[in-house]
Amino acid sequence: MIQTILSGKSKPIIVGGVLAYLNDNLPIEERVKDALSRMTLEEKTRLSYADGRFSTPGCARLGIPGLMYSDGPHGVRAEICWNSWDYAGWTNDSCTAFPALTCLASTWNPVLSKSYGVAIGEEALFRNKSVLLGPGVNIYRTPLNGRNFEYLGEDPYLAARMCVPYIQGVQENGVAACVKHYALNNQELWRNHIDVQVSDRALYEIYLPAFKAAVMEGKTWTIMGAYNKVRGTHAAHNKLLNNDILKGEWGFDGCVVTDWGAAHDTYEAAMYGLDLELGTYTNGLTSNSDLGYNDYYLGDAYLRMIKDGKIPMEVVEEKAARVLRLIFRTSMNRNKGFGAMANENHEETAYRIATEGIVLLKNESRFDKKPLLPIQKGAYKRILVVGDNAIRNLMMGGGSSELKPKKVITPLDALKEEFGDCITFSQGYVAGRPMFDRADVIPQSVIDSLYSAAIEEAKQADLVIFLGGLNKNYQQDCEGDDRKTFELPFEQNRLIKGILDVNQKMVLVLTSGNAVDMPWIEKVPSLIQSWYLGSIGGKALADVLIGEINPSGKLPFSYPVRLEDCPAHFYGEISYPGDSIRQEYKEDILVGYRWYDTKKIKPLFPFGYGLSYTEFQYGKPVVSATELKAGESLEVKVTVKNTGKVAGKEIVQLYIGDEKCSVLRPVKELKDFYKVELQPGEEQEVAFTVERDDLTFFDDERHEWIAEPGRFKIYIGRSSEDIEGTATFMYCD
Repeated sequence: MIQTILSGKSKPIIVGGVLAYLNDNLPIEERVKDALSRMTLEEKTRLSYADGRFSTPGCARLGIPGLMYSDGPHGVRAEICWNSWDYAGWTNDSCTAFPALTCLASTWNPVLSKSYGVAIGEEALFRNKSVLLGPGVNIYRTPLNGRNFEYLGEDPYLAARMCVPYIQGVQENGVAACVKHYALNNQELWRNHIDVQVSDRALYEIYLPAFKAAVMEGKTWTIMGAYNKVRGTHAAHNKLLNNDILKGEWGFDGCVVTDWGAAHDTYEAAMYGLDLELGTYTNGLTSNSDLGYNDYYLGDAYLRMIKDGKIPMEVVEEKAARVLRLIFRTSMNRNKGFGAMANENHEETAYRIATEGIVLLKNESRFDKKPLLPIQKGAYKRILVVGDNAIRNLMMGGGSSELKPKKVITPLDALKEEFGDCITFSQGYVAGRPMFDRADVIPQSVIDSLYSAAIEEAKQADLVIFLGGLNKNYQQDCEGDDRKTFELPFEQNRLIKGILDVNQKMVLVLTSGNAVDMPWIEKVPSLIQSWYLGSIGGKALADVLIGEINPSGKLPFSYPVRLEDCPAHFYGEISYPGDSIRQEYKEDILVGYRWYDTKKIKPLFPFGYGLSYTEFQYGKPVVSATELKAGESLEVKVTVKNTGKVAGKEIVQLYIGDEKCSVLRPVKELKDFYKVELQPGEEQEVAFTVERDDLTFFDDERHEWIAEPGRFKIYIGRSSEDIEGTATFMYCD
């Protein structure tokens, strides 16, 4: 039958009775080469553009299936109609909603990242998805970026270490991870055209390391190009990003895919590294077109340019080979399993990530010399829960990361389960519906009524738990635009101050993917930074509040006192958000804590910060040698002891600073970390290895990584600001 279908083509290569490109026992490169030899020009080009909103074709004549895609990275999105952005209305496409990636980053736990990837990959596989569009690894540059909640924080090392196991876990299922958005997609405002100007040094030191690790360590099978321009050319078909760096320097053998609407030119798309065009002639999210898929840039126009001799055949062959390689790894991989629907194991993974990611920011002993947290059962007869986020399904909204979870446990539900009739609820403020394209206008009469009711309830309460922050409404933590202000929305600051005026016993829980302004910070005794915690988020939060789980998360970004303290905002509008056409990253390499350290600006809460219900004591760091030579390594050891009364986890952070350098360098940079779990009284030695690569900076002129001989300083700390010990050594080239 197959030989009949292939009549007129080259003689089939048959191994063990199976055509080579169909033979799973042969190396993929042999299968790709064989399939290419049988395909017409039209079939090769047809591989590179969509045939549905979330699908691209294979080659039906040869029995090669296409690819199915799903939005991520926090869960497998509900089914979308074949040729529109409407939901298909299936009843069997619910998922586990996993915590947002800011929460994952806050765990500082690569083992949990691997579990996350395995679980979400299983659900994608069960739903017959070939490519999961995640994780996102863009750097947190400004707290106004609407999509920061999908990313892994401000530090390139932390983002790299957390994304690699996620990718590996997803791809163990025969589902491709798609790392996004490559590159410099650090804001949503004007994202479709803003032209980012950045130095080579900042590009290589800050904005590319997580992508590089995803490719060279995680072996990701796909990369998604960003919407924005970089130095005048759109990122999705950018010669520097795709040809020179991604496929050149890093040797990426997978596919570069577009975000929807990110392609803009046929010649550039063909020549500058784009392999799969997923969506064009839409605004990227909502609008549809009467034009056929063959009208995409890599459709008929691409084929005509090839036939006219404007695009070399080697470009066509390489592009088709990359798509075939992806197909053989995923949809045509007969060795993969069956996957699994949302289940208890996945919920347990989501729960563990949520509990380890929650960050305790403040817990002062103001009342009877005791902190409010953890909340002791029986200690309070009347606990008032206030806030829209106590009852809100936070998996709704946010843009493409919106999910249809099989289960949702809200914080109010979980607290009622723990405290029963002791819990009363007052909404306090209203946030409106999770709309993507507009913000709801709430009548002032409604706002005032809810405010007054909450204040009256707070007067009668023994304890107030305020559950506020942001949500995934448009112009908050949401795709498509940035936040318009650093302040909390929906008059929450007024409400928080009003409650504190009548009841000082407040535990304030902020849900967000971003830092927010805190004008009430001095008056609040206990403060938790929560995130979008997913399906089991309410129980995870409640278990931290009552002490069933000891909080161990640490901030993956710095919390500024004022928005003007942020490096992206310090240099005025040309730095952020740009002039609507062009933008200059004037802070260069000084992003996040690198800026606060170097400029001696004190943050409200530093990068890597987070408290516990126990105490940890650090020993003095010991270095195995006073001198490090190229090609060698040295070891740094430090003891950590739990001196408190409950078990807990501590994240030991290692930073390195160059004491004297020919170029500007930050005071210190994160180079390693380790999360250690200790019982009360238990002590453990933590060991780190330092090598030449940990000392380097990127030289713009020589286009290489340089480590200059001289003295380097090791910092061991609880956070970027709270340093417990230091040591020095000399580097000799």
